[in-house]
Amino acid sequence: MDSLKWLLPNVVAPTWKDIIIAIALCLIGWLLQQFVLKKIITVIVAFLKKRQRYFQAIVLEQFNKAIRYAFMSAVIVLSLTVLLEVNFFTHAATKNFVLSIMVFFAFKGVYDVLHYYTKQPLTINSDEEQNVLLPFFLRIGKVLIMILAMFTIASLWDFNLNGFLTGIGLTGVAIAFGIRDTLAHVFGGMSVALDNPFQIGDWVATEDQKIEGIIEDINLRSTLIQTGDKGLVYVPNSYLVNRPLYNLSKREKRKCEQFLYVALENEEEKLRSALIAIHQQIYLHDNTEKDMIHVFIDEFRPASYRVLVRFFVATNDTGVLLRVRQDILFAIRQILQEHNIDLAEPTDDHWLAKEK
Repeated sequence: MDSLKWLLPNVVAPTWKDIIIAIALCLIGWLLQQFVLKKIITVIVAFLKKRQRYFQAIVLEQFNKAIRYAFMSAVIVLSLTVLLEVNFFTHAATKNFVLSIMVFFAFKGVYDVLHYYTKQPLTINSDEEQNVLLPFFLRIGKVLIMILAMFTIASLWDFNLNGFLTGIGLTGVAIAFGIRDTLAHVFGGMSVALDNPFQIGDWVATEDQKIEGIIEDINLRSTLIQTGDKGLVYVPNSYLVNRPLYNLSKREKRKCEQFLYVALENEEEKLRSALIAIHQQIYLHDNTEKDMIHVFIDEFRPASYRVLVRFFVATNDTGVLLRVRQDILFAIRQILQEHNIDLAEPTDDHWLAKEK
């Protein structure tokens, strides 16, 4: 007890009665927070969910542990007050410590809420489509909450923040030079978040086709992409920002373009009739766009004409595109046979096909 007098001059040696009362208070407090307070919070959460007030329910649910721990901390402080006959809540030497504990648990509750929504961002968004800004800024919010909690607790102890902030600023400048590449990726991530060119679940591809796959996650430094071979690639955000990126999930129609080479010996009227028939077959197909169909001779060669066949398919599904293209190719073959159109002699460049 003598070792505590430098901090608490008025401390009194506890009696067995004081010890038993303090232990009883701790036990009663634990039972209250475990079987009463926890039950009350659970009932309120269920009531809010029943009233479809999901945001308030989730916030209270995430604050559950922080509230119970703060309550138990207050019970322990009360037990020490009874045990040592010193009011820890108001005593100059201990009140800042008690306040620091309460502030810590308050910020801990906010941190738990942000952590929950970081893992499940769709629950905070009223739209069915996920907003890529949410997980990005929620992660930043978690860091800011920790910093704010640290400065709030420091201010309770009259800690001189000016010198500390100055030191942090100088250190930050030195660190920034050392991690400038990482900072470039972070600012690239901010650009991705602000421009919102893609979201989790989108199928994207770079212009050089070196990276193509489905977006799995977007964080501060990199974007996680699942490639076609089911591999996972962590792509630095600055890499995605500094080159053209195609969001293939946003396509509403696909272009199908192919070239057919026919012999020069074919009569002009037969060729014109065949091209008109091909145009009609493409137009009559259920899945083709009707406003842009091109079937023309677009190139003259020494031994052949090149026929351009171009149309669009109203789908973003590659399987549907290939089925439509197959239907049109079979129809072209039949039309050429009906009109007795002779194809040019086959060489490596006489049949070309390309889809975009």
